[in-house]
Amino acid sequence: MSLLVLGLSHHGAPLSLLESVALAPEDRTALEAAVLRSEHVSEAVVLSTCNRTEVYAECLTFHGAVADITAVLASACSVDRAQLQPHLFVHYEDRGIAHVFRVAAGLDSMAVGEAQVLGQVRRALARAQRHGHVGPALNAVLQQALRVAKRVHTDTGIDLVSGSLVQAGITRAEAELGGLAGLAVLVIGAGGMGALAATTVARSGARTVVVANRNHDRARTVAERVGGTARPLADLGHALAEADVVISSTGARGCVVTADQVRTAMTARGGRPQVYVDLALPHDIDLAVAEVPAVLRFGLAELGEDLADAGSAPQVAEAADLVTAEVAGYLVARSAEAVAPTVTALRARAGELVEEELRRLERRTPDLDDAQRAEVRRAVERVVDKLLHTPTVRVKELAREGQGGSYARALSELFDLDPRDVSLVGAPPTIPGEDV
Repeated sequence: MSLLVLGLSHHGAPLSLLESVALAPEDRTALEAAVLRSEHVSEAVVLSTCNRTEVYAECLTFHGAVADITAVLASACSVDRAQLQPHLFVHYEDRGIAHVFRVAAGLDSMAVGEAQVLGQVRRALARAQRHGHVGPALNAVLQQALRVAKRVHTDTGIDLVSGSLVQAGITRAEAELGGLAGLAVLVIGAGGMGALAATTVARSGARTVVVANRNHDRARTVAERVGGTARPLADLGHALAEADVVISSTGARGCVVTADQVRTAMTARGGRPQVYVDLALPHDIDLAVAEVPAVLRFGLAELGEDLADAGSAPQVAEAADLVTAEVAGYLVARSAEAVAPTVTALRARAGELVEEELRRLERRTPDLDDAQRAEVRRAVERVVDKLLHTPTVRVKELAREGQGGSYARALSELFDLDPRDVSLVGAPPTIPGEDV
């Protein structure tokens, strides 16, 4: 079986299409379940963020899995397959592993180097584990991807240059309004992005920070953490009128802020300018808001352009080099694990043959004493060890070079081995990475 990654991201899909395939957590779980109904897929994890929707699958056959996952994704998102297919990317095996590592490390993000995606990958894996959609193969890849991402942020300087959509939005607002000091900021949404926005604007010196959220208790928690206040969404009209900057990220399926609401707010404000920053996918703030006089609206498309230059920083290259080395190391380790059962089975078969021959010798030579028998055993075992030494070392060397699979299969055929036979393999290899 092999890793398959299929999805869309900001690199090759228009924002309108990304909005169509953005999935709520419960929809991601349903998509995983639908993917697993394919006879070509054994494990599945769905990652859906503000700039990507991807399916990670452990598949039995490549073409069958690609066809089934594409059909299921189109159906789940109510998107015509012909519209979806030209924008899909597919990564398989080694390239798939490299892609997962880069995504978790923030190197494939719109805001290159951002750390938020690490938590999103972790939550996607945990959710899939809870529902039984992930097994040893995807668990191992994603756990290692999380470890690599932690190393990237700990061992490289990427955090010194990594931007964020939140900071890009605030920078745009400050450029238009002359800084946040003395301004009132409304944050709509109290999830991860909303909490980050509230924290960032508070540190930037905003006069007031108001958090509005469907779950008022959650809004209160975020607001109290930054010295702000919470407002219910039912009071959104008044909150809009009082805000100089509005930042929204709710994950709602429809617009949270309409153009009519903004016009009403501007009338109450006497025409004082406002900036709206939409961090949501699908968008929270009606696109027509940009047509209201004295109002500016910035969404992911504009903010992504502001962050485009970060990818050329030397710290990003340093992080990319680390990820490349980690991918190579993971592939070598995985190859070694793949041939380990064959090596174990070969030595177990040799051990069985030694014991059979020694029992036969014991029946034929009853006059040998214990010392003589021990010497015979040592001699036979030395011969077997010497005979097995070269093929054992060679299969491990070839595994490190990525060629161990064919050699292991040849050994299995020549010596009639079944590496899956529990009687030959004393214990299955442990699954790395169960501790994250």
